[in-house]
Amino acid sequence: MPLTAEQVTRFLRSVHPYDTLSEDALTALAPIFERISLPTGAPIYTLGDTLSGLYLIYNGTVEICDENGVVVSHLGLRNSFGERGLLRDGTAATSARCESDCTLLILPTEAFQTLINDAPQVRRFFDRTSPALRKSPASDLATTEVADIMARTPVTLLPEDTAHTAAQTMQSTGISSICITDQDNLKGILTTGDLVGRILAEDRSRQTPLAEIMTPAPRTLPSSAIGSDVLHLMMEHGIGHIPIVDAGQLVGIVTQTDLTRFQAVTSAEMVRDIAQADSAHAMAEVTARIPQLLAQLVGAGHRHDIVTRLITDVADTVTRRLLMLAEETFGPPPVPYLWLACGSQGRQEQTGVSDQDNCLILDDSVTEEMRQGYFDKLAHFVCDGLNTCGYVYCPGDMMATADRWRQPLAVWQDYFKNWISTPNPEAQMLASVMFDLRPIGGALDCFAELQADTLEAAAQNSIFVAHMASNALKHHPPLGLLRGLATIRSGEHKHQLDMKHNGVVPVVDLARLCALQGQLPAANTRARLRAALSGHAGLSPSGAADLLTAYDLIAQTRLQHQWRQIQAADAPDNFLAPADLSDFERSHLRDAFVVVKSLQSAIGHGKNALS
Repeated sequence: MPLTAEQVTRFLRSVHPYDTLSEDALTALAPIFERISLPTGAPIYTLGDTLSGLYLIYNGTVEICDENGVVVSHLGLRNSFGERGLLRDGTAATSARCESDCTLLILPTEAFQTLINDAPQVRRFFDRTSPALRKSPASDLATTEVADIMARTPVTLLPEDTAHTAAQTMQSTGISSICITDQDNLKGILTTGDLVGRILAEDRSRQTPLAEIMTPAPRTLPSSAIGSDVLHLMMEHGIGHIPIVDAGQLVGIVTQTDLTRFQAVTSAEMVRDIAQADSAHAMAEVTARIPQLLAQLVGAGHRHDIVTRLITDVADTVTRRLLMLAEETFGPPPVPYLWLACGSQGRQEQTGVSDQDNCLILDDSVTEEMRQGYFDKLAHFVCDGLNTCGYVYCPGDMMATADRWRQPLAVWQDYFKNWISTPNPEAQMLASVMFDLRPIGGALDCFAELQADTLEAAAQNSIFVAHMASNALKHHPPLGLLRGLATIRSGEHKHQLDMKHNGVVPVVDLARLCALQGQLPAANTRARLRAALSGHAGLSPSGAADLLTAYDLIAQTRLQHQWRQIQAADAPDNFLAPADLSDFERSHLRDAFVVVKSLQSAIGHGKNALS
């Protein structure tokens, strides 16, 4: 018997988000729904079909499959489907068929678009962006790009210009620093303090060339950095002027004056206090405030990547300060070295729960005595200090204290070469960790070349890429049947979701594979996915966009869980009980997991995801 408009209205009252509509709006909407009945096994739509509208299950069950025929969802009474394709380009992003006899309601595409435009509560429900990501906190230093802060036309002089010319220029323009350039290439920086200390105090001639008194190769940042990067750099190194350089070209400058209208006091004060600490125990008193920093940032509505970036900045400062204290304790390093972080610190994705993963690349002139002597002591000093500060020892001993991870550059080159040429399970695991390396401190400048050569060799080895693709499929999103979430079955975290290993890690692995295939130098997961939007990193632009949206929601949900724990005076962890989420949040989180699983399935079948 056909459904009446009254029956449809009564049904919609029991379905979210229609239950939020006024009675008049609901009464007007019900007759617009089309009603169809289909038998068991009947197709509803196929991947790529133009969708008729939004589907709502009145009776029966529906199976949703990805492009490879892999089941990604089982839907039942009151479940909607088809919205993902409707909100993208109007074509089906999956395939759907009836698992049992079904009665379906269809809201035509035009009516669906009108509804989400007119009803904010309905738009919020079908918007697969995390609610926290839709907040617009007041603009502050943490969320403002350097490009929006910097002076875009910095005053410049040539290396051969004189101190007298510089002093006159500063006086006439009312500035306290001048960039020294040669054909837009930054050579150095000169401040009023340099004129006082190196000309007046030393009684040197006003005709002294700037090349002799400038600070050569000053610390710089790219225009893509955020404002807190500037403040942290200033506080850590006691400087007040940061030239902004893109691709070797001077494009602007940021001074302390430029930052006065912004507020990022908490993380900046932590960086300052760490940079001035004289022991690991003094630094530990500062890092103990990290949970409060996380809570403050998440509570203010900041995006997950901003929060983890600022938290990682603290860890970076701790590491560099420990390296400095180690050199004060053991003396100057006998040869150049580079300290690198991998894991979440390498990706700039640390949360309130982080261990340490690090290694040392030593100059090839290092002797075995230096390696087992000076650098062994330095590594233990820093790793012990990190542990004191709450960055606990790596359970897998992926630390510079291990002989294997404290080696000359040539050995590291062999490591990567062997991992790529012989991609056994151990090589896959190690490569997965080491492709997330990021320099933290030291003087060796070889990493960019090592990284570029390694990415090129890896991308050109199809067998290695295939093995890394297989490795990227080892962690599965926690999906169950009938729109459920598959929780841990036993143990301490029974009935909870592991938001690290089954939440963010599957996306981290997929993004790393994108970086490998596209030879992308970025280590940060979100930066890798944004770069993959070009379609040249193993994902189609639409696939990368879907995965980026899913990652944002998963990562934000994980941080919000830790925020709630901190608010309750509990230690933050990665284990979330679905019961702690609203129906709305569970629905969206599961949809994000479905996107991840679909892309894993596509890659597992050797396809360019969603292309």
